[in-house]
Amino acid sequence: MAVPEYVPVKATDRPRAYESPDHVPDAWLADRPGDLAALQQPEGRFHGDPGPDQGFALVLAKRFHDRLRLQDHEHSEDVVAGCVAVATRRASIFRRAPVIHDLDIAFTVWGFLDPSPPRELVEFRRPLFQSVSLPIHYIGQRSIAAQVPEATLRLTPDAVRESYPERWSVLIGLVASNQP
Repeated sequence: MAVPEYVPVKATDRPRAYESPDHVPDAWLADRPGDLAALQQPEGRFHGDPGPDQGFALVLAKRFHDRLRLQDHEHSEDVVAGCVAVATRRASIFRRAPVIHDLDIAFTVWGFLDPSPPRELVEFRRPLFQSVSLPIHYIGQRSIAAQVPEATLRLTPDAVRESYPERWSVLIGLVASNQP
């Protein structure tokens, strides 16, 4: 690369030329214990749902803070932790980063945007979300995300709002949908 004109150069300085290395390294192999075989994320129960920039869901969740309608013994940190898991699962299904609609669907299906959610839903969700924001409760977050069927996660936000609260049990997978 040329040196800018304002940099003083001595007449005795010579430009360096490229020299090849003496040894060409061997081909790389994924043979260490932490390397992924087949270059894929592991799949299965409690492995989560990988996707790009999933931490952005936490930024988006802050926009819902004033809209959350919590019942007795429910805490916003737990609600956000559980619903972010649902939102990131939905985003990973579509192979993209989380967007505001993912969180809107997550908070809606669990009834956290409803000032008077169905009593049965509140009774069902209360133990699921209890203390789930603590780092030791990762499995609880994954269980909340797994509870919501993929069919629900593939719906549009408008379709979810139209189905809630009448079909809340179908939206969170307690009752099987009789639609094809």
